Amino acid sequence: MRDDSGRRGRWFPVVVIGVLSAVVVGGGANNLARYPQPGLVAEDVPHRADVTYAAGPARGDGGPPADLAERALADLDALTLPSGATLAGWDGPWRYVWPRDASFVAAARCAVGQDAEAAKILDFLDRIHPSAGRWQARYAESGAPVEDDREPQLDGSGWVPWATWFCKAGARYWDMVRESADQITRELGADGLPDPSPDYWERPEHEVTLGTVAPLLTGLRSAVHIATELGHTAEAERWQAAVRTLSAATERRFAPEYPRTPARAESFLEPGLPPARIGAGSDAIVTVLGPPFAAEREEINRAISATQLALGQPNGGFTPGEEWRADGVSWTPQTALFALSAAARGDRPKAEELLGWLAQYRTRTGALPEKVNRDSMPAGEAPLGWTAALVVLADQALQKPLPIP
Repeated sequence: MRDDSGRRGRWFPVVVIGVLSAVVVGGGANNLARYPQPGLVAEDVPHRADVTYAAGPARGDGGPPADLAERALADLDALTLPSGATLAGWDGPWRYVWPRDASFVAAARCAVGQDAEAAKILDFLDRIHPSAGRWQARYAESGAPVEDDREPQLDGSGWVPWATWFCKAGARYWDMVRESADQITRELGADGLPDPSPDYWERPEHEVTLGTVAPLLTGLRSAVHIATELGHTAEAERWQAAVRTLSAATERRFAPEYPRTPARAESFLEPGLPPARIGAGSDAIVTVLGPPFAAEREEINRAISATQLALGQPNGGFTPGEEWRADGVSWTPQTALFALSAAARGDRPKAEELLGWLAQYRTRTGALPEKVNRDSMPAGEAPLGWTAALVVLADQALQKPLPIP
């Protein structure tokens, strides 16, 4: 009998590679079929729909167009009602107030010195804040909680104190800050982490996510600053203890990659080497563990860089996470988060690159959309308040250091 093992050894890898390639291509095609190509929901808010614009000139230093932040602020004007209710978008399911989005809009206003406009937003949040328990996922423009199947979201208890501290308004909104920070403290379990909660992915969660933990750390540190400045010693000490507990648990369960959920398993490759963690994908919210939301650390810088590599899309933007649907669509809030992170960490070339990318995909009225689809066209709601606020903050971070709690 002839020995064909040599021939088999040569062709076997080729066959395996071919099979794997077919699986990958087939899986990609299946994903694209499952998730149709999104388009624009609407061009703009009604009273600005007849506006057309020509892109402003680039800055002399080669950065994004000079009018990018100005247009973003104009869209925030359009989305903010006289009551202070700041809509995520003008249409349909976006026409609500998310505490998260409103907090970013308030911070963006304060970053450019629009303190009175920020106060309207914080006043609205103060009127609707829970006296106990989690913030609702979203509220109607009247301030009433939206009665649907979305669970309350714990991350609001972090974002609201951060925005209040950012705006130097702790004394005015002390009750709101105290109740949010106390809620975070109550939620921390024996392992130092809160119970699962929906986050910016807007879906039920069965595990605690970095999308909840990172904002809570930011909010607690902000609340400690406010309490200390106002002389509320007992609260400052209680919340500082909670910061230590949550920080230690985060390092223990999420470090060093800082994925969306704690790793489900560890593999020890060799003695002396750190374990490889298995079972959790990257999430763009890792940016909130660094500037301007937390002090800079090299370990976090590495995690942010690795996350950018994992989440980059063919059209140049980023998807929210590795476990997000694989449809080739970029989301502008997460792309803007990476821009803000780069600007706050001193990586000017990356920040300008990403802001330039965002500027490139504005609508005909200059609005920043929610998404950029596979054909590199604006898609989803436009304008989107969270993206506009992040762009303003990133633009400001290129001009001056933003405060870090």
